[in-house]
Amino acid sequence: MAIHPIVVYGEPVLHRRAEKITEFDAGLAELVADMHETLDASNGVGLAAPQIGIGMAIFVFNADDDHGVRRRGTFVNPILIASKIPDTRPDPDEETEGCLSVPSLDFPLKRAERVTVNGVDETGKPVTLTAEGWFARIMQHEYDHLQGTLYVDRLDKRWSKKWKRAQADHGYNEPGRSWMPGVDPDPFGH
Repeated sequence: MAIHPIVVYGEPVLHRRAEKITEFDAGLAELVADMHETLDASNGVGLAAPQIGIGMAIFVFNADDDHGVRRRGTFVNPILIASKIPDTRPDPDEETEGCLSVPSLDFPLKRAERVTVNGVDETGKPVTLTAEGWFARIMQHEYDHLQGTLYVDRLDKRWSKKWKRAQADHGYNEPGRSWMPGVDPDPFGH
């Protein structure tokens, strides 16, 4: 297993749709193991393959759900079905999101309250998960990565303006930037 560098906003792989997996072999199993190790080292709750520079439709997660139950798993070629996203403004105290590929920044974003994710694991075995609240937010965030969308691309007008200023200040539009979990300082201070 190996820890991979996490690429930063502006890297082209983050901004295009990930390719479906067709071969479930030892190479895929190794990649998924690496992704879990990278996630653990990053102190994050989810990680999509594009975030380590690989344009494949895989994400891993390791977080507590809204009931305090630790959930760790893998989705390959996932399909996400979400409840309607409310038309209200996001609450900056309760609905803030961050991203390992947008280091040290977080912004409020409205998400669906409930989702169901269907897919397979790294062996091709079917996997289904229904989540609510915080855990549903994680599933939507990681699924979006596989569509070439980062959470900052979904911000409402007010927060999008703040993101654009921060993006310019941090240089988060230039390809070739990354950080190494477990080596570089944790950008979120965990």
